Amino acid sequence: MSPSHTPNPSSPPLKDLAQIFKILNLCAEKIQDQEAFIEPTCEILKLCGLPFLKKKLSDEVNYTPITLESIAQLGYLMRVPSSQVRIQICKCIISFYHAEPPNKHANYKIQMAELGGLAETLVLSLALVENQLAEKLWVLKALQHLSTSGVNCKLMMKAQAASRICSHLNDADPSGQLLFRSSEILWNLLENMSKEEIVNQLSNLECIYPLKEVFVNLLMHGFRHYDRQLRNDLLVIATLIAENPGAPMIESGFTKQLILLATFSEVKSHNPLVRGLKITYSYEDFELKKLLFNMVAVLAKDLCAVPLLNEGKVVLALFHYVKPNEKPGVHDWSAAQYEELQLHAIATLASVAPLLVDDYMTCQGNTRLLMFLEWCVGQDPFFGQGNCFHGAGGRGNKLAQMRYSLRVLRPVVSLYDEAVNLDLCDQGAINQLLGKHIANKSKEKEDAIVLEIQTDILLILSTLCENDLHRKELFGCEGVDILIPFMKMDPNKLFSGLGHNRLLFSTLDSLWCCVMGCYIAEDYFLKKEGIFLLLDLLALKQKNICNLILGILVEFCDHSKTASHINTWRGKKDQTAASLLIHLWKQEELELGVKHDQDGRIVDAKKPLVGNLQEQQGVIPMPANCPSIAIMEVSENMRAKIYSVLCKLGFENLPGLSAKDFVTLAVIRRYLDFKVGEVWSEICAELKEETFRPVTPDEEALNVISEASENVGKMVATLQTEMLESQQHQELQEEEKVYSKIHAIHKQREMVNKSWEDFLTRTSNYEALKKAKRLQEKSIEASRSKSRPQNATLHSTEIKGLNTTIASGRLVTVESTPSELIGGPLADTDLALRKLSVRGGALKKIKGVKVLDPFKKDSISVK
Repeated sequence: MSPSHTPNPSSPPLKDLAQIFKILNLCAEKIQDQEAFIEPTCEILKLCGLPFLKKKLSDEVNYTPITLESIAQLGYLMRVPSSQVRIQICKCIISFYHAEPPNKHANYKIQMAELGGLAETLVLSLALVENQLAEKLWVLKALQHLSTSGVNCKLMMKAQAASRICSHLNDADPSGQLLFRSSEILWNLLENMSKEEIVNQLSNLECIYPLKEVFVNLLMHGFRHYDRQLRNDLLVIATLIAENPGAPMIESGFTKQLILLATFSEVKSHNPLVRGLKITYSYEDFELKKLLFNMVAVLAKDLCAVPLLNEGKVVLALFHYVKPNEKPGVHDWSAAQYEELQLHAIATLASVAPLLVDDYMTCQGNTRLLMFLEWCVGQDPFFGQGNCFHGAGGRGNKLAQMRYSLRVLRPVVSLYDEAVNLDLCDQGAINQLLGKHIANKSKEKEDAIVLEIQTDILLILSTLCENDLHRKELFGCEGVDILIPFMKMDPNKLFSGLGHNRLLFSTLDSLWCCVMGCYIAEDYFLKKEGIFLLLDLLALKQKNICNLILGILVEFCDHSKTASHINTWRGKKDQTAASLLIHLWKQEELELGVKHDQDGRIVDAKKPLVGNLQEQQGVIPMPANCPSIAIMEVSENMRAKIYSVLCKLGFENLPGLSAKDFVTLAVIRRYLDFKVGEVWSEICAELKEETFRPVTPDEEALNVISEASENVGKMVATLQTEMLESQQHQELQEEEKVYSKIHAIHKQREMVNKSWEDFLTRTSNYEALKKAKRLQEKSIEASRSKSRPQNATLHSTEIKGLNTTIASGRLVTVESTPSELIGGPLADTDLALRKLSVRGGALKKIKGVKVLDPFKKDSISVK
């Protein structure tokens, strides 16, 4: 017995459950012949709805197989041709979910029902009760409870529950329970199962027709709050079905009806369906309006529905909301509701307008959008609520309206329809979009919404100016002033996730489309040090933007001033532009797997540019009008652009290059020759692959071309070797110079030391001093001229009695000995000790004494 609940004394014991169901099956079999067995069968079924008795806690585990089989039998008993029995079976199943009070035993029964597959059997039994409304309602009620479990939903889908239930939505039912319970079951299935699987079951005419009829009936005749909620729920299910491209929404006529319902309040229609229909301003009708707008956006994904959208004047209806809310009042949508409908309508227009360009132009779409954008940046008092999905970031401002207006304008402009773009430019769109009040809107805060607005504006300008010089001139210096700050953004922000990377891409795209080709704009860009900013971005070595920047630099190099700007630029550690380009080349070839030795020299003279992937792919014979792998490879990496930039700069006198850079530069310089040879090599390989032998002159020409290409590779390899050897020789010479300098310094030090030692010897050894004096005299005598003029008077230049080995003069500078060492009036004072040197003299080491003044050199006069 369950400790938490004392069961009814008539509750069946678990151990007797097998015998009870045997009796139940016997009674069920006899009902067809004898109706007297109906009542005992129902009584037994009532017992099955009660909690089962158990003597031990382990009974539930021990009797699980029996319980599982017994509860599964409830579904099979639906075959009994008795309304009372079927209804009682459903009541029994429902009682599992309504145990009072809720207890563990009820959960045990629910678990057994899931494991026994009761839900699947009950779905299959719907075929038995199609014409019995009461029985069908009880079965649906039981399924409604069972569908709250994911396990049961899976079993129900196996039995095609969604299709079976939806196909009977419009069956006659005065009570309305059938529609309510069926929709609840469908919602439970959608919440617990894969939506794709359910939608696939519903994507047929047998399901869409009843759904359409029920929805329209509720829309036309439903007046209760509950009817409107149910109507909206069915519309959500219809929207999910419409998202499936294979659903026959158009064939069923549902698409046309939905488009009519979405637009009838904005566009007058004489269709009988909407003649007496009115949409109130209740919350449910507000939700209906949003759901219909969403349905239009979903239908627009199917190109087959475009004629119906055109016929329904959807663009005109949506443009009804591209204006400020002029009369918010009590008898209309509230300000918050109108804002939400407005944003939803404009978001839907972004999906529909590119498909219906003629309707867009007929409605003067460009004019309306530009006027609306002008309102967005105006000073009119407006306080956005920002409390809906489309209104994110728009609380207290008009950013949400601007954001979605630009979302409409961007795809329309991207169609490159000349009539649309010309009309847009004639109305001053370029100047309006360039206005700082739009492009720099809320510059002080960089959130995702503002960044998206800036990105869309730049993309629109790029599309408008791409192939028109006059429009580029309109973009001009003012546009460059907008691009420059975006190019100076902090590189760390590129990984913030807010959209700075998209803004940078759109900035570079605008630079290419709006500035390139217009000399005035190019010159102003150079004046603003734009090339330096491009190279700073290139130095980030971000793979996704390097290719684009190199393409811009190639185009910019046609300007006469660009080369000097590129050569002037210096990056980190004083890196030059040439060094940066060569580094990018090395990095690209490393990723491609091009073979080089450790010094960067060519390894394979026949294939100096071929990477691992290209070599593994081999040569595939292709038609003449299809580019080969060697040609496609040019556009797939940066090497061709790097070569083009260096060609514009010239390969001579490039600053800041090391010896290994020059080795790589030798390959870059011959890139075009190598690429031509690579293409000819592919031609030869294709001929061989197709077992096609060219005529003898052509074969000889191919051999000469191949040999010439290989010779170029060998020549470059030789040149690279010479460069490295020359560099090595130069390094050795520089090393020798350094060693010579070190040797000279050491020799000088030795001479100084020798001179000092000689000086000490002369001053401490009198005999050595006399010897030095004699040598000096001999040297002086030897230096004198041997031939003397007659009658010449000779004067001695020496002073007798001097024992010095230096030239004599009137003034002699000597290093005097401090008085504190030889005595004197101040020798024993504190002042003398403070000035005492810690080196030499009678007091050699005195702790704590600081040397304040060095020994001074005094000059004394010698008379």
